Amino acid sequence: MKFLKLFLISLTILIFIDVLIFPTTALVKSSTVQDNHNQANLTQLYVAQETTSNKDGETNIENSTIEEEVENEETKDPQEESSESENQPDSEAEAQKPTPEEIARLEKLTLADQLYLEGDKTAAIKLYREAKEVWEIEQERVTEKPESAIVFTDPEKLSPAGKVFWRNYQQGKEQQLESKVVSSLKLLTTREPQFIPGHIHYAEALLEYARESESQEVLDRAVNLYPNEPEILRAKMNADIAVEKWLDASIMARQYALFNPDSPQAEEFNQLAEEYLAEYQSNLRSSITWNAIGNAIMGTVGYVLTGGLFGPLSALETTSLLLRGESAVGEASAGQVQKKVPLIKDKVVTDYVNQIGQKIASASGREEFDYQFYIIMDDALNAFALPGGKIFVNAGAIMETDSEAELAGLLAHEAAHSALSHGFQLVTKGNLTANIVSYIPYVGNTASGLIVLNYSRGMEKQADIFGTRILVNAGYAADGVRNLMAQLHESHQDEDNPEPPAWLSSHPNTKERISYMEQLIVDNNLNRYSYEGVEQHQKIKKLVTAKWKEYEKCIEEVNTIEEAKICAGEEDESTEVDEESQKDLENSSDEIEADNEESEPLEEKDSD
Repeated sequence: MKFLKLFLISLTILIFIDVLIFPTTALVKSSTVQDNHNQANLTQLYVAQETTSNKDGETNIENSTIEEEVENEETKDPQEESSESENQPDSEAEAQKPTPEEIARLEKLTLADQLYLEGDKTAAIKLYREAKEVWEIEQERVTEKPESAIVFTDPEKLSPAGKVFWRNYQQGKEQQLESKVVSSLKLLTTREPQFIPGHIHYAEALLEYARESESQEVLDRAVNLYPNEPEILRAKMNADIAVEKWLDASIMARQYALFNPDSPQAEEFNQLAEEYLAEYQSNLRSSITWNAIGNAIMGTVGYVLTGGLFGPLSALETTSLLLRGESAVGEASAGQVQKKVPLIKDKVVTDYVNQIGQKIASASGREEFDYQFYIIMDDALNAFALPGGKIFVNAGAIMETDSEAELAGLLAHEAAHSALSHGFQLVTKGNLTANIVSYIPYVGNTASGLIVLNYSRGMEKQADIFGTRILVNAGYAADGVRNLMAQLHESHQDEDNPEPPAWLSSHPNTKERISYMEQLIVDNNLNRYSYEGVEQHQKIKKLVTAKWKEYEKCIEEVNTIEEAKICAGEEDESTEVDEESQKDLENSSDEIEADNEESEPLEEKDSD
């Protein structure tokens, strides 16, 4: 009996444990499985996207190939990985980990990307808005009293005060009173800037009174206010042509045609862009030819570019190369850079960057360029563009960016430099080569600061604005490069990490640039709630990071650039590159005689 009681008590306890404890354990297991399942769904979003690979600017790379590459990199040498992680300081390892907030934001953007590509853009935009901060300028625009922004050309539509200013201007013109003309137009354009003829008459009046710089300022301000108004642009282009700024006029016409394809004037502006560009190139060829003749007459034909990107070329050889145009200069200089830096040649990575780059290139408006994209094995965030669309980007640019849109924004900025002929302008002035003469073979130490193109502040602003418009035309969120710039600027404000990335340090006034890029996006209603491309980029980022760690370990005992190239995964291509460079040299030499023959009649005419 006693035994039976003990048995019943034990059975009761077991039932109690089974009922109250085991279900709790089962629920925990079930919850964990569900969480893992949700996470797996997020990491497999791009599998669904393969069916929409040609929609809205998505990259067309096999998902399985990327995952296989990542797995291969992760399983290469687990013992080495563990030993490296043990030796890594806790603070550094902690700094590399994204915060829970960052992870949540990226997951939200990933889901938004999927919805965007599936065509549910309303739901996608909602998630994009939730994941992105509201800018101060956006808040101001919401609280500001809306004003009429509709432009007009009919004086009858002016307000009573505006009509008075216009009438006073007409009277001052008849009376030939400069002060009355200028003051009336200044008041008119300030109070009613929507009246387009006011800006044009104001600029023309200032020019008539020999106040050229003020006239230029009026037109610049009008273009900033109304960048898509054909009449304002015509006035600005005419002003540029008057002082033989053919390239500036060409760029302005090309921008309008590119960003307003449905406008009735788009074709006309496209033709003007080509005409002005041809005039610029013609003037440039004449200038280069006459400079070469002058050097020959003065006996100063020497090896002026012995340390630069073009190799040991004489002045006449350099002239011949420049006369062949931007693409020839880009080919020659890119060949020299390739010899001096280790490049990533992994097909998955290069295909990814090239596909993004080609989408950007197709929206740049310079179809005559053969855009090429190269990835330097360097962990610093940097990129630069050579003439003719030859663009180099560091592996660090992939590792430091969070999305395809951010990387695309960086490439768009550099592509804009090429499209706007900034590099070629520097070449013709001698600035480009002067800044790359000091470039030394890369053997493990950072090469970030060694290639710095000395763009003017105006050129940088042009590239920011034009690059952002290119980014939008290519199908990406408009704030890609702005977000990258803001993120990097903020991450380098503390005392422990004060050194800005090379790409920012060579581009001054970061706060100002962030500000005017935000204003550009808001004023022109550019869509920043569009495709980001987070998950595909995160996979490539993981792959490149693994390759960088492998490369970093490999170069510990490296002493030559050839060895560094092998560590980066390059084969020994030095002979091939040298042959290509020699071929360019021979082509240049072959043209010297033809150039000299062309210049002989000019010399005879001069002697006459």
